[in-house]
Amino acid sequence: MRRAFPALWQSGVMDTQPRASSLPDNPLFQAAHRLSDAVTKVRSKLARRWHFQPQTVAYQGYGSTEWVRVLGRIVLAKKPAPGSHAERVALTGNQNVRGWRAFTSVPIQHVEVELEVDGVISHVRADRGGLIDAVVEVRLSPGWHTAKIRAQGTEPAEASIFVVAPGTDFGIVSDIDDTVMVTALPRPFLALWNTFVLNERARMATPGMAVLLDRLKVRHPDAPIIYLSTGPWNAAPTLARFLNRNMYPSGTLLLTDWGLTHDRWFRSGREHKHRNLERLAKEFPDMRWLLIGDNGQHDEEIYSGFAQEYADHVKAIAIRQLSVGEAVLAGGHSENADHTGSAVPWIYSPDGAGIAKRLTELQVL
Repeated sequence: MRRAFPALWQSGVMDTQPRASSLPDNPLFQAAHRLSDAVTKVRSKLARRWHFQPQTVAYQGYGSTEWVRVLGRIVLAKKPAPGSHAERVALTGNQNVRGWRAFTSVPIQHVEVELEVDGVISHVRADRGGLIDAVVEVRLSPGWHTAKIRAQGTEPAEASIFVVAPGTDFGIVSDIDDTVMVTALPRPFLALWNTFVLNERARMATPGMAVLLDRLKVRHPDAPIIYLSTGPWNAAPTLARFLNRNMYPSGTLLLTDWGLTHDRWFRSGREHKHRNLERLAKEFPDMRWLLIGDNGQHDEEIYSGFAQEYADHVKAIAIRQLSVGEAVLAGGHSENADHTGSAVPWIYSPDGAGIAKRLTELQVL
C-alpha cells in the first residue's frame, strides 16, 4: 500500500489548491476558491487536533456487465471510542443523531484512491469535496458485487454494486425530499431545521411510498433503483439509514455538494438532476425509467424536459401531490400541468397507494 500511494496525509490536506486550468479566468471566482480551500485547510487542522481520523465512506453503486460506477468519499471524521456504546450502536446502524453531526466531517481533497472490483485495480483522485465518482471497466455477472475503496491512512471500505442484467428494460428513479421523506425542504428556515437540527428518527416517511417501491421491486426484480436528490453527500449515511429503517428497497444515492464548483458560485440542483438523468439514458440505452417526484420543487419541470428529449427512455412519470399543509410549509407547489398531449403517461396522487393504483392500470405494477 505504501508503494502504491505517496505520503498524502503528512500536511493534513493534499493539493488543496484548485488546478488553475480548470477554473474560469475570473479573479474574483479564483479568489473565492482559494478562500474556500483555506477554510477547508483550517478545518482539517482543527479536526486533527480534535483527533478526527481519515475515513473512507463507501456508497452503493451500479453498473452493467461491462462497467460499474463506484461512489465514495474520503473525509476526516470523529470515530466512536473502541468498545463504547456509541461504537456498538454504530455497528448496528441504529444511530439516532441530530442532523448537524453529519456536517462535522471534513473532506480530504484530491487524495489518490485505489479501487478494486473483481481483481481489477484502478487509481483515481477524489475531487475537492473528497468525493470519488469513477467508472471502472470490468466484466461482471448480473446481480450484487463489491468494490473495495482504499486510501492511505484509512481502513478499506466496501461498496455494494448492483450490476444490471443485459436486456433489462425497466428502471426506477425517485426523488427523496417530499417524495419518499416528508421534509418541506424548499422553505429556507425549515430546510435548515430539517437538515441540521431534526433528530433522525423524527423524519417521517411519505405514506405508501415504501410499499409502492417494494412492490415495484418485487414485480421487476432486475430493475435498478436510483434515489436522485439535490441533498448533500454529507447526509448520505443518514439518508441510507432512513431508507433502510422505513423498509425502502436498496438503491443508489446520487446526491450533490453545496457551494462552489469549478465553474459556478452555487451548484445547480436542476442541472444535477438533469445531468444524471441524461447519463442514465446514455448508460442504459434500452432502459425505460419510471420517474417519481413531487410537485413541491422542480421535479415536474425537470422530468417533463427529460421526457421531451428522451421520450423513448421514460415509461411513466409519477408525481406525489403535496397536501395543503405541506404546500404551505414548502412555500407553495407547482400547478399540475396539462399533459394530455404527452407521449409519456403522467400520474398524480397524494400518496403511494394512489400512484400504485394508476401504475396497475398501466400494467407497470
